Amino acid sequence: MASRQGGSGDAEPLGPGSTERRTASTTAAASRDAGARPRSPPESPARRRARAGRPDRAADYRPVDSPSRGESVTRTPTDPPVRDPSLYALTDHFRERLEQPGRYVSTRTVSDAIREGQLRWNSTDGWRFALVEGGVRFVVVVSDTETNSPVVVTGWTEVADREAALEASRWDGVDVDTIAVRAALSESASTPIPDRIRPRTVTRPFEVGEHRLETAPGDPFVRCTVCGCRFRSKEAITSRRCRNRSSD
Repeated sequence: MASRQGGSGDAEPLGPGSTERRTASTTAAASRDAGARPRSPPESPARRRARAGRPDRAADYRPVDSPSRGESVTRTPTDPPVRDPSLYALTDHFRERLEQPGRYVSTRTVSDAIREGQLRWNSTDGWRFALVEGGVRFVVVVSDTETNSPVVVTGWTEVADREAALEASRWDGVDVDTIAVRAALSESASTPIPDRIRPRTVTRPFEVGEHRLETAPGDPFVRCTVCGCRFRSKEAITSRRCRNRSSD
């Protein structure tokens, strides 16, 4: 962010009469004062502050994203993060998940959430940006926001309004059910959720841990299409290796 700067503050003000026409009276006054001791020019406010041991106040203010000479701007983790996506790096954890089927999170949605999303503070994760588009909420978690190198830690999707999501052109029924099942599994990893899985239809497998998962209407579980294992909680999924994939 470019900062706007004023004048130097040390420039001396113009003396009286510098732009006035010389008249006889002013000429005479000048002649009378010719032998007198010359007067010092007026002292600027900046110099008065420096002489008194007080630095120029303008030096106390620097833009957050343009630190002076590489110095870190004093911030705390509870200060609201900046909304410039170009300043954020992506963790390897998050980059890996961008490639997984059924995530529905992209670098574009991350940028949109940082620029336009609602900002929330969570005592566990820290700062979150949340943006609702087409009935789906995109959540982006950021960290190191008190530094000049903030990072995107992770991100996910939630169904904010099922009817709006089903009506949106960017989603179909399988997309909406996939988002709903994945979010339900993550809400409480150790809790089985058969009743929340049963009404959903996921025919395009999504990935959790090593498993590629799908579910059919009426099934109280998700099933791995590779090893055939059935799961009712996220903890059960992540604690078990996919036998067929691990042998490849």
